[in-house]
Order: sequence, then C-alpha cells, then structure tokens
Amino acid sequence: MLRRIITLFCLCYTASITAQIGGEHTYQFLNLISSPRQAALGGKVLTNVDYDVTQGLFNPATINVEMDNQLALNYVNYLGGIGYGTAAYAYTVDRRTQTFHAGVTYINYGSFDGYDEQGNSTGTFSGGESALSFGYSRQIGYSDFYLGGNVKLISSKLEQYTSFGAAIDVGLLYINEYLDFNAALVIRNLGTQITTYADVYESLPFEVSLGLSQKLENVPIRWHVTFENLQQWPISSSNPARVTSDLSGNQTGEKLDFFGQLIRHTILGAELFPEGGFNIRLGYNFRRGEELRIVDQRNFSGISAGISIKMNKMRFSYTHAKYTSAANSNFFGLQIDLE
Repeated sequence: MLRRIITLFCLCYTASITAQIGGEHTYQFLNLISSPRQAALGGKVLTNVDYDVTQGLFNPATINVEMDNQLALNYVNYLGGIGYGTAAYAYTVDRRTQTFHAGVTYINYGSFDGYDEQGNSTGTFSGGESALSFGYSRQIGYSDFYLGGNVKLISSKLEQYTSFGAAIDVGLLYINEYLDFNAALVIRNLGTQITTYADVYESLPFEVSLGLSQKLENVPIRWHVTFENLQQWPISSSNPARVTSDLSGNQTGEKLDFFGQLIRHTILGAELFPEGGFNIRLGYNFRRGEELRIVDQRNFSGISAGISIKMNKMRFSYTHAKYTSAANSNFFGLQIDLE
C-alpha cells in the first residue's frame, strides 16, 4: 500500500521541473519553486540580494538587511489539483550583519480514493508535507563573499504513514558592486530522515546549483543564468517516444550529446526594472521545455512570465508558468513591509 501511495505522489511530480529525477528521493517538495519571482525567472534563481525575503529559502547566503521586517506569503495552484505555498520573514538585530531568517514550505496533495489489494474501497485519504527553516548569513571578513546556512525540520504525512527529517542548506555568494554582478553556489538538502514511513530510510533530494546574474549598465534589465542539479550528470536519458524511422523502417533513437545534457541543466531569466515598483519578468527552463514538449506540436513548455507591483508597503506578484498543453501553474505572492 505504501509503495502505491508514494508512486502516486511521485507521478504527480513527473510533470514538474524535476521530471527525470523525481521519485528517486523522499521530501521532493523541498526543491519546488518557492516564489512567483523565482518562477517567472525560470525557477531556482540564486542571486537576488534585495528586499525579496523569500530568496532566503533557496539561498541562505542572500539574507541581508534589506529583508528586515519583510513578510512574504506565496501560494501556487500547482499541477493535478496540488497546492503548495511558502512564507518567509526576516529580522535584523543590528545594522551590521545580524539578520535572521525564518520560513515555512508546505504542500497539500489533496484527497485520494483508497483501495486494498482486492480492489475494495478503503475510503478517502490525504497527504501533506511541510518544512520549517531558520537561516543566517554573514560576510566573510571584509571580502566580497558571503556565507549562509539554513537548518530545516521536515514533517511528512502520506495516508497513515508519517516521517520526520532534518536537513541543512549551505550557500556561498559573491557580490561585485562595481560590475553589479552576483554569483552563487548553493548546496541544498544535506540531511536524513529521523523517522521513516515504514522502517526504510530514503535519501533526501540533494541538489547543487550555480547561479549568475548582472544588471546591465545602461538598460534597466538584470539577466540571470542558473545551472541546476550539477550533482547529477547526465541528467536526462533518451525518450523512447522520440524514436524516428527512415523509409526502410530503420529506427533511430534520440541522441543526447554533451550540449544536450548541458542545456538541460540551464535556466535563463530576465527582469525588467528590477529595482522599481513595477517589474516584468521572463524565464525559460530548458529541461522542462525539452522533457515536456510534444513532438511536432508547439506547446511552449518551459516558458514563464510574471509581473510585480508595489503599492505603499505591499508588493503583489503573479507568474504564469507553462508546463504542458494540459497543465500550467499560477503563482501568487504578497510581500508586506512591517516597518
């Protein structure tokens, strides 16, 4: 029964950006996109160092004094009736480096019909998971480097099965103020299950990502490049549905060369007016686009776009992310300045 439940949940993840590696680990929700801003820029942006308090959930090295007394609430109308969201808050103890960050990530899988091995109905059941995180970052001496960390406590309930775990994230950030260039390396989900679902320990979705971004000198645009899941190479395998045949009936499978693998690790994004009260954001996730595209049909998988509007002490954000012809996701966010 447990295997069938977990398999069902993993299938729900298959359409996400972790398509090829989904289902290999427990607590997969930890690597879901955490905010509309991230989603609009293609997902998993690591280098935003400003007011965006949600950024601390994905890269703790970006925690800074501009996040002081900022509260963010985000919700995602995800795939297959799944809903998930995040909340984040930061508080600065003094005006040097003592900014502390707290965040929550949760996911609700909805309601399912249960059956036993003979196909008899056992009623409905639900599932959900959550993670509570605490983060801190500080400058390394007087250099341009910042080091941050998150400690996460994880809770999961799938039908009557429960699990509890703990993990840490470590982020290293480089800021070149002269060039307005940022670079970041993040190691996420180093941890373990403390209690298991059924006495079988499963690994966490460990991930290594590298991010780069820069604001153009004479144009109000900041570009972003993220290389995700660097801990796994290759990240994709040939799709048997893309086998081609010649006139003689000889079949040729899909070939993935070095460039094909590299591009599947790549995410591109651009933000127009990144420091203004109104932002326009665009992104493209190559792996999502490649793995969810339909042969001989244009469905724009991998594209995402969003906007952000600041009104007094509140900032509203919205993003629409294209997954498949049958399913897309909408991200909603509200950040409040509590000063």
